[in-house]
Amino acid sequence: MKRRTAREKAVQCLFQIDMANVPVDDAIAMVMEDSDGDPQYLRYLVDGVMEHQQEIDAEIRKYLRGWKLERIPNVDRAILRLAFFEIMFEEDTPEKVVMNEAIEIAKLFSDEQSYRYINGVLSSFLQNRNRAQV
Repeated sequence: MKRRTAREKAVQCLFQIDMANVPVDDAIAMVMEDSDGDPQYLRYLVDGVMEHQQEIDAEIRKYLRGWKLERIPNVDRAILRLAFFEIMFEEDTPEKVVMNEAIEIAKLFSDEQSYRYINGVLSSFLQNRNRAQV
């Protein structure tokens, strides 16, 4: 399974988990029904977000302008959680790749306003993160 596909499926899983408290294994099984390939990276992403969700959510909240995390659309929340997980905990994937993937997934699953908002949140996070590392 390509990483882009794994990310798209991870967003679908995270959405199901967030919306309906679907167990992780069931969410993965549902998104893999029409797919072949090894879901190893998909599982890594979903498990990672779930394991670090409190840290990820705390970090996301710092960059939401005029919104509460609980009030943004569930799919956007899933996209942000996945992107923040990869940036915060996945050192092998460049930040720009994560940001581009998040924007493309938002275009696929959300609307124009949402992908622009996700772009803004991630840009602010990365600017602040890169300033702190200098």
